[in-house]
Amino acid sequence: MTEESTPEIKIGEATVKVAHPSILNVLKKREHVKQQLSKVKHRIGVWSAKGGVGKTTVSINLAYTLMRMGYKVGILDADIDCPNVCMFLGITDRQDGNFPLKPAEKDGIRIISTAMYVDDTKRPIMWRGPLIAKMVSDFLENSDWGELDYLIIDIAPGTSDEPLSIMQLLDIDGFILVTGPQHIASANTIKSGLMAKRMSVHIVGVVENMSNGSMKGAEEVADALDCKLLGKINYSKKFDEMSDSGKVPVEYDTEIKEEFISIAKKLIE
Repeated sequence: MTEESTPEIKIGEATVKVAHPSILNVLKKREHVKQQLSKVKHRIGVWSAKGGVGKTTVSINLAYTLMRMGYKVGILDADIDCPNVCMFLGITDRQDGNFPLKPAEKDGIRIISTAMYVDDTKRPIMWRGPLIAKMVSDFLENSDWGELDYLIIDIAPGTSDEPLSIMQLLDIDGFILVTGPQHIASANTIKSGLMAKRMSVHIVGVVENMSNGSMKGAEEVADALDCKLLGKINYSKKFDEMSDSGKVPVEYDTEIKEEFISIAKKLIE
């Protein structure tokens, strides 16, 4: 490819030459996503490389907390093959899949999830990486989110397709990392933070879920990544029961509500 034939793309006010067509495609998509989400003020990812630490729990309760504080909020369920946001919120409606994709609405919060586009949520979604990346792209490029103050993105565990696609395509404000109290949870959550730093994405801070008071998973993450400890959600059987029954804990429990208000205030700051 000669200097004269090198493709160009306009990013903001700058015109950039790109050496390879695949890079050009990513940059074009990123610019399109930026335009599509121009009415979304803040984009916050909730993430950990470790599964089962409560990313969806934190995403939903944080979204409801921000909503009760007067903000317009959306939740993007970016765990493509194991989506749980709809299950947590008792959403059973199905969408037609026509572009632009329309978020469902629950209690004033706009929500998009793969679970809205499959016939049977009990059946496994067995997709390879390209399909997963395409779905993430559609949720960002081809969805009508409207005006939002905060888009909370519940990201799949691991350091592969979903988080990589989001970091490549989305101008994200930062990540809230979620860990459990155990060392094995914090060690894997640290991997998430190191990936974010490598991709030049800001880490807002870390939340410890299912905290038992005797272990310091969140402190390990905060020390290793030099980030804030945003809060600790104490383990509670009542918390689990409410989540399983489709109730959002911050709507029913004062202690949980106050902890998430504290986390939300630190996020807003």
